[in-house]
Amino acid sequence: MLPFQRQLSRGFYCTLSLPSSAMGLALSIQIAALSWLLTTQYGLDIHDVGWVWAAGPLAGIVGQVLIGIVSDNVWLWHGRRRPFIILGGIAAALSLLALPNIDVISASLGINGFLGVAITVAILLDLSINISFNPTRSIIADVTPPTHERTRAYTWMQTVSGSFAVLAYFIGSFWDNYVLIYLGVILVLLMSVIPPLLITEPRTLSSPRQQDTVPAFGGLEGLMMIQPLWGFLLYSVYAIGARLLGWQADHYWIEGLCLLLTIVLIIRALVQPEQIRADGTNVNGFKKVLAAHGFTWLGVQSMFVYMIAFVKFNLPELDAVQTGQVMSMSFLVLTVVSAVLPVMLLEPMARRFGRVKVHTACIFSMALGYGLLAILGNSNIAIYLLMGLLGVGWAATISLPFAIMSQRVAAHKMGLFMGLFNLSVVLPQLVASVGIGKIIHQVHDKRVLFWLCAGALLLSALAWLRVNEQPATNDQAPRAS
Repeated sequence: MLPFQRQLSRGFYCTLSLPSSAMGLALSIQIAALSWLLTTQYGLDIHDVGWVWAAGPLAGIVGQVLIGIVSDNVWLWHGRRRPFIILGGIAAALSLLALPNIDVISASLGINGFLGVAITVAILLDLSINISFNPTRSIIADVTPPTHERTRAYTWMQTVSGSFAVLAYFIGSFWDNYVLIYLGVILVLLMSVIPPLLITEPRTLSSPRQQDTVPAFGGLEGLMMIQPLWGFLLYSVYAIGARLLGWQADHYWIEGLCLLLTIVLIIRALVQPEQIRADGTNVNGFKKVLAAHGFTWLGVQSMFVYMIAFVKFNLPELDAVQTGQVMSMSFLVLTVVSAVLPVMLLEPMARRFGRVKVHTACIFSMALGYGLLAILGNSNIAIYLLMGLLGVGWAATISLPFAIMSQRVAAHKMGLFMGLFNLSVVLPQLVASVGIGKIIHQVHDKRVLFWLCAGALLLSALAWLRVNEQPATNDQAPRAS
């Protein structure tokens, strides 16, 4: 173990954050460039763009849970997370390289339409990111104690990751998205391959006694654990099945049933008392986090995918290049705020007031920002200023929930629970891509986007009010053997 890891120094936290930052950079490039490429270079309408984006979360459902389970139970290359970080990073770099060359790939394969190729590239990119995202976040919990040091580690993760995302959106704003993509290929590769080799992983994550207290985790148990997300899951299956079967008619009663099921199951999860198993897993506490976090991502993903429709509607005088620049500058402002706040403000505030309270306040601020965007987002300056406000909620969303969740699960199953936790991201992403996309496609006034986002974030904030604050323990981090 290197001295900087033993001392839990800032240099260690920065190095520990680089693999996750590589995946965050890849995701930032996808956010900045994918919708822009598909609508401007390839001429897809906004509804088809939503379906391309839906491919990624589908990959994430399988990728994160499976990789989480496997990485909990293997030891390869002197690590349990290291192999998946390295291989996933290489695959993500290659997938990024394919993004601006979808038409070339399509032509070389002799395929007339490129929607299928675009979906395939999106799946490969998102699957690559998901292969690495789980272990890059799990390794932080593996090598830090469940005290405020873990909160510090995850806030450093967001600060470092946000800094690279700032670089990405800066390049997209002042040069173009093609420069962004090709530079991103190099950075993603370097940050995925080198840092994992400098981090010593613990050979054992918990005592044999703890591991033997609970029987092996089965598929049915996992399904019950994500019960608050069943409504999202049911709607995703219906929407994808309808698309594949070519159903033209809208079945609003099914959508209403899914919405009702979601509300009932989430309320049920939020009112249930805490229940801690013998291995330390807080079952209902974990479910409450899923319930609250799911609505956050319904609003956030809708913004990422359909922001371009809002910009085109509110600023119709812009050409394709200018639209891309406004998009990149908007996300640049969002990311600058989210990069600065975690270490400078969120971590010390969480230490003083509690992680859940600080996160809840940030989500309320994001709901307010979305509502103001719907009302006032009629100029690029107004959009940039309000994206800064949204950055407060975004900073919390991609840092604090990981620390909150990791305290509620067994250490030796961190990868599994990190994968299940990711379902509160990818299932709402699917609903945003296929359900919200249908609304945006059918409604002329694209400002409805941010009213929907505001409603989702308000529900999320109200749900976070029901998540109990769990004090940090004084346990020590697992040590490498």
